[in-house]
Amino acid sequence: MLNQLTVQHFAIVQFLELEFSAGMTTITGETGAGKSIAIDALGLCLGARADASMVRVGTDKAEISTRFTLLDTPNAKQWLVNNDLENEDDINECLLRRTINKEGRSRAYINGTPVPLSQLKSLGQLLVNIHGQHAHQSLLKSDIQLSIIDEYAAHHQLLQKVKDSYQGWHFLNKQLKQQQLNQQEKVARKQLLEYQIQELDEFALNNNEFEQIETEHKRLANSGALLESCQMGLNQLCDSEEFDALSLLRSSVSTIEKQVENDKNLENIITTLQEAVIQIEDASYELRQFSENLELDPEQFQQLETRMSDALSLARKHQVQPELLYAHHQKLNKEFSQLNNSAQLIEQLSTDLQSAENDYYQHAKKLSKSRSRYAKELSKKITHSIQKLNMQQGVFHIELAENNNRTLSPLGLDNIEFQVKTNAGQSLQNLAKIASGGELSRIGLAMQVIISQQIATPTLIFDEVDVGISGATASVVGKLLRSLGESTQILCVTHLPQVAGNGHQQMYVDKQSNGKNTNTTMVKLNEKDRLNELARLLGGDSITAHTLANAQELLVR
Repeated sequence: MLNQLTVQHFAIVQFLELEFSAGMTTITGETGAGKSIAIDALGLCLGARADASMVRVGTDKAEISTRFTLLDTPNAKQWLVNNDLENEDDINECLLRRTINKEGRSRAYINGTPVPLSQLKSLGQLLVNIHGQHAHQSLLKSDIQLSIIDEYAAHHQLLQKVKDSYQGWHFLNKQLKQQQLNQQEKVARKQLLEYQIQELDEFALNNNEFEQIETEHKRLANSGALLESCQMGLNQLCDSEEFDALSLLRSSVSTIEKQVENDKNLENIITTLQEAVIQIEDASYELRQFSENLELDPEQFQQLETRMSDALSLARKHQVQPELLYAHHQKLNKEFSQLNNSAQLIEQLSTDLQSAENDYYQHAKKLSKSRSRYAKELSKKITHSIQKLNMQQGVFHIELAENNNRTLSPLGLDNIEFQVKTNAGQSLQNLAKIASGGELSRIGLAMQVIISQQIATPTLIFDEVDVGISGATASVVGKLLRSLGESTQILCVTHLPQVAGNGHQQMYVDKQSNGKNTNTTMVKLNEKDRLNELARLLGGDSITAHTLANAQELLVR
């Protein structure tokens, strides 16, 4: 239940703090005073869209906060627990806050924790249900009519199954159409791939082969220079007839060894020189082996030259680096294999689509059956209500028929039409064709009250839903809303004294202006003030003893 609403710098409100009670609270005031402004502010705190124009002129930001008790709202309490947003100080209380700066950016908070707007909206739907003053106009839309049946029937799981099965069917249908649309392009692509793969298959380049060709080609291309350098190196190391490094080192070792007896410190030097002799002997041996094994094979070089040239040519043709030619070949093979599987994929998608369609129809027919059952029940209740609302000969009927064009919809298979007859002797006709504005308003109000009794939301707001209603009908509407207020918190913005007098409590909206600034306030009325306000609604600015007496009759205590 809504306990408190605080509004700062919102539209023409400077500051407003309101306490709300259980039962039915009516809100009245002069035309243009801003009776709906508190409802608009509350809507923002429940996740409605915000913009910069909502911030009071001359201020930096608007701020709206609300406090709810959750003793009668187990769904909202569980939602807070599931989202780790419960009030740590009092689990049975919930605080919502919304700020909007003058640039139009807003921030939302639940129990002091910043949250995305989607979460605020999700929680708000469990706390408050708002019926706007033009809601009855939407009754002419088929999707709204279906939603009314579904709300009344409360078969939410069944409706969700239809939506889920539709989404599965829609996804598969989209995939299948895309595959079929691309089939012609795939045929052309497959023909190109066949030619490219055949060419690469014939060349048969192995993984890392190009790098090996490059290395061997470079070696053979420089084999003459390699051999010449090897022979020169051997000559300098050990094969020269005049002098070489190995002979010089051995001579040095022999010379120094003769002096070891004179100084033992020369032993370390001799050891180092002997190691150098061994290393040069090893290097000379390896260099000789390399030189002897170095082949000068012009025929092999020519074969490598040709293979390398062909690889470079194919790489240019396929617009890849030559070392990536093998990977490119494998990629084309994979794509070709996928294209070969395209027909099988289309066949499988067609099978899956048919299965998804069967699943959809299974759930949709169950939904239709449930709707048909509750449509009859709801039609009787609405007929009974509108007859109380001064449409004594009125009959309301919900006509449901299966969609014959076989077009699948997330809302199911049903075509719906709200039908009504308002006078004896008439036949049932489409609501849009026969109902006047006042009649449509009464039917919409009756519907809202009946549906509200099915919804677990603890707070219901009716924002001037009694437009087009007057006289005895208005009195019935007031009693109807008061009766609903016995079990549910009701906030009702109204211009009718017959409705206002039925409230358990009443608030008055006033607008003041000093020529420069305008401010709207809202105050709770005591019994005396309520009588004066009811008299004003009855007789305008001139309040007489007669209008006060009438007001006294309208005030339900």
